[in-house]
Amino acid sequence: MNIIVCIKRVPQTAEAEVKVDSSGKDIEKDRLIFDTNESDTYALEEAVLQKEKFGGSITVITVGDEDSEETLRIALAKGADEAIRIKVEDLDELDGFKTAQILHKIIKDMDFDIIFTGCLATDDAYSQVGTTLAKLLEIPHASLVTKIELSENSADAYRELEGGLLEHLKIKLPALFTIQTGINVPRYASLIAIRRAARKELNEISKTEFGEMKSNSFIEELFTPPVSKLAEILSGNPDEVSEKLTGIIKEKGLI
Repeated sequence: MNIIVCIKRVPQTAEAEVKVDSSGKDIEKDRLIFDTNESDTYALEEAVLQKEKFGGSITVITVGDEDSEETLRIALAKGADEAIRIKVEDLDELDGFKTAQILHKIIKDMDFDIIFTGCLATDDAYSQVGTTLAKLLEIPHASLVTKIELSENSADAYRELEGGLLEHLKIKLPALFTIQTGINVPRYASLIAIRRAARKELNEISKTEFGEMKSNSFIEELFTPPVSKLAEILSGNPDEVSEKLTGIIKEKGLI
């Protein structure tokens, strides 16, 4: 079972103070910590679990600058066999479609049974790369996968739908799956594995080898939402609060 996993290095912003930079099109990243995109860690773990079950090899691919090499080496330490960095320095100019085009140029000539990606990148939240890549490769796909069972030529994929529903799909391989967080428990890389991964050779390919990538989208402006009206806290006992709330609703013409 030959598996490709697409991963991304992203800034960790959940508990950080995020500010828009001087360009107005990105955030200040100087003091932010970077790590592997969350859902990508689950995608990698799923690949390792399937490799342990069926054998084969795992190739991790990232589109990024030199700092992304650390992300690839952690993936190698967790069980990947090969790593490819597509060298891109102008990361601010990439959107989901351009990224998928770049990945397509590399993957289309590779031998694979499955491609795993995360379902969402936490830095841009586009959730486009996996499904777009599948379309470019002309292979079937399933998104937001929460469980997957593989056989020799097909996969049973279970994915989330709106309203708490689950969908069961039977998909022929080769295919692409975007993995949802919670599908497994990602492992930690051991210190010995990290040291071994540090000595492994990374394959590097320049984006310029593929020519110009086209897209119809670009970031016009990035800004924090303007503050309009603060929340109003209703105090009192339940009857008093209910009366006040009813009055507000009537005042706004909602009933």
